[in-house]
Amino acid sequence: MPRLSSIQLIITIIAIASGAMITRFAPFVLFPEGRKRPEIIDSLGLLLPAAMMGLLVVYCLRNVSFSSYPHGLPELIAAAVVAALQLWKRSALLSIGAGTTVYMLLVQAVFV
Repeated sequence: MPRLSSIQLIITIIAIASGAMITRFAPFVLFPEGRKRPEIIDSLGLLLPAAMMGLLVVYCLRNVSFSSYPHGLPELIAAAVVAALQLWKRSALLSIGAGTTVYMLLVQAVFV
């Protein structure tokens, strides 16, 4: 694999940093405080979080084999833990952390 020269490395770092800064600052420039946002932006703000969660669930469960042992049980149990904790405590960090812990315990200690 070829190595980047110092100039190429600096240009790459500047490009990545610029891209990150533009994506972080663009909403504040495009939609300043005190000015009404377009209706579509408000609609997307309400719809996208749920859509992204659905997409992540599909992505996480896409390769689960329900026809062979353990028939997707670790994934389904962990997903149920995440859903139950989210409905109960409304804390994404707690839900995801506990779900990950339950899943890892199941695949490493229970369903070996």
